This record gives sequence, C-alpha cells and structure tokens, in this order.
Amino acid sequence: MNNNGLLPIGSVVLLNESRKKVMIVGVAQRSASSPDTIWDYSGVLFPEGYLGADNMILFNNEQITQLFVLGYQNAEQLAFKAKADAALEKLRGK
Repeated sequence: MNNNGLLPIGSVVLLNESRKKVMIVGVAQRSASSPDTIWDYSGVLFPEGYLGADNMILFNNEQITQLFVLGYQNAEQLAFKAKADAALEKLRGK
C-alpha cells in the first residue's frame, strides 16, 4: 500500500499474506530482540486486541496491503505525524 507517511493509531489494516486484520497501536517502534531495527508500527490482532507483549506485531508500511479503517485524526495527531515521519526519515538516512 502506498500512503504518505505513518497511519494514525487505531487504523485497521491487512498485512501481506495475512487473513487477520491488525489494529495499529504504536508508531516508530523497536523490539528488544533487534534494537537496531525501527519498525513503522506495532499492532494487535483485530478484533481481539492486546493479548500480551509476546503477541505484538511489528511491521512497516510496505507490508500493508489493505486499509479498512483510518484512525482518528485531528490537529494534534497531524502535528505528531509530521514530527514522527521526519524522525523516521532521519533515523533511516533518507
């Protein structure tokens, strides 16, 4: 899926070769097992929600094949998005 930067928290998406939807619950995430990798998102299965830290899904924009619901957006979220998009670009050397 091609979009302009990060999706807002609460967005519900489908990932490559998946049958279960995922709800975005965090952006610009790192995992303890690979701290040098920065993922665009952390998510939880939808509609189940948070089932524990071991069930968090880390993924990037390129893995999203379908957007079902766009999360809530307002001026505060849009300002955060601009800062987060810029920070991710800088961290990735783009």
